[in-house]
Amino acid sequence: MFIKPLKPALTAAFLATSVTSPAAADELGAAIAGAVIGGVIVNEVHKNKQRRRAATTYRRAPTYSAARAENRETQVALNYFGFNSGTPDGVLGRRSRAAITQYQVHMGYPATGHLAPYERNFLVSSYNRAQVGGPQVIKAMQGPQGVRGVLHTWRDEAAGIRAPGSTYASGGYGGLPPEVSHAVDEIAASSEPTGEQLLQRTGFMQLADLNGDGRNDYVLDTSVSGSSFWCGASNCSVMVFVSTPQGYQRNDFLARGVTPASFACHQGTCRMADTGPDAPVQAAQNRSTVMAFSGQENAALGGITLFDQPEQSASLTSYCSKVSLLTSSNGGFMTADSMNDPELALGEQFCLARTYAINAGEARAGKVAGASQAQIDSQCDAFGPALKPYLAKLGSAGSGEVMGDVQKFVLQSGMSLEQLSNTAGICLFSGYRRDDMDVALGAALILTGTGQRPYAELIGHHLALGFGAPNAVKKAQEWYSMAVIALESGAEPVFAPGQSGRAELIKAASSELAGGRVQPVQASGGGAALPTFGSE
Repeated sequence: MFIKPLKPALTAAFLATSVTSPAAADELGAAIAGAVIGGVIVNEVHKNKQRRRAATTYRRAPTYSAARAENRETQVALNYFGFNSGTPDGVLGRRSRAAITQYQVHMGYPATGHLAPYERNFLVSSYNRAQVGGPQVIKAMQGPQGVRGVLHTWRDEAAGIRAPGSTYASGGYGGLPPEVSHAVDEIAASSEPTGEQLLQRTGFMQLADLNGDGRNDYVLDTSVSGSSFWCGASNCSVMVFVSTPQGYQRNDFLARGVTPASFACHQGTCRMADTGPDAPVQAAQNRSTVMAFSGQENAALGGITLFDQPEQSASLTSYCSKVSLLTSSNGGFMTADSMNDPELALGEQFCLARTYAINAGEARAGKVAGASQAQIDSQCDAFGPALKPYLAKLGSAGSGEVMGDVQKFVLQSGMSLEQLSNTAGICLFSGYRRDDMDVALGAALILTGTGQRPYAELIGHHLALGFGAPNAVKKAQEWYSMAVIALESGAEPVFAPGQSGRAELIKAASSELAGGRVQPVQASGGGAALPTFGSE
């Protein structure tokens, strides 16, 4: 399967009108994962298109068996690695058999023209793995064999053969935990120094007990690796490995000039600590897992003894549970005519939209064969760091400026619009399901940036109600307006399509919450929406 690229003239015209993105192009390819997710969904999209085209002809549509679906998958993988099998039609004819033979010769398998189960499984799984990308894939593309070079690398890896410059397969670097050794190899794969040389560089690895369990934790700073793959315009990837009973858990950040005091960790989860003079003290306090008894009575509460609890970020899941109870007690959702509390009205619509996003994304995720929920969540975690510069501007910059940056990001991501859109739809589900607002907001920005403007409603909700973004009602109304204008112009609703008057309710509630004044929507760059292209 080939995804048609954006037409060069249109791409150039759009880039010329887009606001300059703060993220460098090399950061985009590294930060955003998920083509394996998007690719599987795109396959489903094309299958549906093929069925519709067949229905318009005068002959009976062919039967698509499971075997033909597997054959198409095989042909797509062969074509990706440069073994030309022709159009993926599910029929392994002469050209496909020749491509299989070329693949077998390349891998050192018997050249029969017929794939053994292991040979096919390795081919298809390698294609899915290559779609995710990463340092090995990028490095292979620059080599003489192109992307098919990773087939040998992954074959040797599966056989337990140590790759040049890698010590992970043979037990790690000098007693380092396997998870840390693997990360060292991952970084070394995209930079000139070997893993051993990286470990000798000052500042590359820092040790400390970050979660207070008495064991060493590890901070890997890629800014000293000399590789642009791990760095953007201003920050580089930082990997923090924290000990847990199940092994070391990895936490990824975008930062520069970090020390162990830059992080506060609780069990296996870390966050960036405050950078002020009291940061180490605050980090130590946040590591506490037990609510401490304050030993004081509060007279204002009739002598009830209070307990101290570490401050936690607001949970959207908990919020929506409370909203659901209020909605039930009020006899149902507010309408534009019955609205008496604009904040609650928007909260109801936010939680409703969240439910639709979870259901739609879960259905898409169910079509991703061979990927567990944990693997999908891991890929979706790239949305937060990748879009962090844009998330940081939501409370201060206009919607048009942010959209211009996001659209530039979309064009530089190296993924087709269909892949990116479908991946973002799955990651929207992943973020809301796990209460990860960075992932959810990042996915909503991507969906809006690919031209699906009704998703801008979600960004308005996050800003209006302060979940994962600063509470900025005026800025929120710009995003609400963007979604409402799209719906009033005939865009297909993505949330609660059967609920009449929903756009009018959001418009009225957001206007009243902002003080009764409608905020204009700023044009993004040249004001043109990012076009959506299908592939035939």
